[in-house]
Amino acid sequence: MPNDFSQHSRFYRRLMGWSLFCAFLSVAFAKPLIALARFALGSELYSYVVLIPLISIYLLWLKRNELLNGRVGPLSFTAIIPVLAGVGSLVAYEVMAIRGWTPTESYYLSITIGSFVSFVIAGFLFFFGRDITRTAAFAIGFLIFMVPLPTLFTDWLEEFLQHSSADAASALLSLSGATVFREGLRFHLPGIVIEVAKECSGIHSTLVLFVTSLLAGHLFLRSPWKKATLALAVVPLGIARNGFRIFTISMLCVHVGPAMIDSPIHHRGGPIFFTLSLVPFLALLFGLRKSEGRKTNLPLLAAEAPVKSA
Repeated sequence: MPNDFSQHSRFYRRLMGWSLFCAFLSVAFAKPLIALARFALGSELYSYVVLIPLISIYLLWLKRNELLNGRVGPLSFTAIIPVLAGVGSLVAYEVMAIRGWTPTESYYLSITIGSFVSFVIAGFLFFFGRDITRTAAFAIGFLIFMVPLPTLFTDWLEEFLQHSSADAASALLSLSGATVFREGLRFHLPGIVIEVAKECSGIHSTLVLFVTSLLAGHLFLRSPWKKATLALAVVPLGIARNGFRIFTISMLCVHVGPAMIDSPIHHRGGPIFFTLSLVPFLALLFGLRKSEGRKTNLPLLAAEAPVKSA
C-alpha cells in the first residue's frame, strides 16, 4: 500500500508538472493557437481540428488505470528528439522568412502548430518516461491531427480524389446504361453537361473518415494489420462514395430535370452520402473485429469505449 501511494503520488506530481508545462507552452504559442482556432472554424476542410485535443484527453482518460499503475521512470532526456524537431521547424521557418518567403496561412500553421505538438510530446516524454509514454503513445500522437496539412499535399490529394471520383462515376454511368460522353472531368448527358470540380473531390469527408478509422481501429481492434486495413480502406471507400454522389446527381439531372444541379442534394447533400459511406465502413469494422474472436454486440462496444457520435 505505501508503495502504491508513493507511485500514485509521484504520478500526480509529474502530471501537474506536465500540465503546467503545457499551460506555459500554450501561452508561448498563443498567437498560432488562436489563429488555428479561427482557421479551423472558418474552414470546411479542417473543421474537425478543434476536436482533436478533446479526443486526446478522452483517450488518456480511458487509459487512466494503466497510466496510474504504470512505472513512472526517471525524468527522460530522450525528449530531446521531439524538442529538436520542434526547434528545427521554427528555425527553418525563421530562416526562410528572413530570405523573403511569405508563407500562406496553412503553411504558417503547419510549421508553428507542428512545433507546438512536438514540444507537447517532448514534455510528456520528459515528465513520465518511456514506459508510460509507450502506453499513452496513441493518445499523445493523435495530437498530430491538430496540424493542418501543407497546401502542396492537400492540392495533390484533392486533384487525385477529383479524378478518381470522376472515374468511379463514369463506371457507374456505364453500368447503368446511361447515354453519356466523357471528356476528361466533363460528362455530356442528355440536356446537361456536368463537370467534376475540385469542390466535388470529397477531400473533407475523406480526411474525417480517415481520422475516424484510426480512432475506431485503436478502440476496437488489436491487430496492427487489421487497423491498417481499416484505415487504408477509407481511400477506395471515399472514392466510391463520391462517385456515387456524382452518379446520383447526374441521373437526377437527366430524369428529373437539369435544375437538380442546383438542388439541396447537390449543395448540401454531403452529410447524407457521408452517412451512407459509414454503412460499409462499420461493416468492415464489424468483420475485422469478429475475425479477432471478439464479441461484436453494441453494449460491449459501448462498455469498452463509450464514444458518442457527433
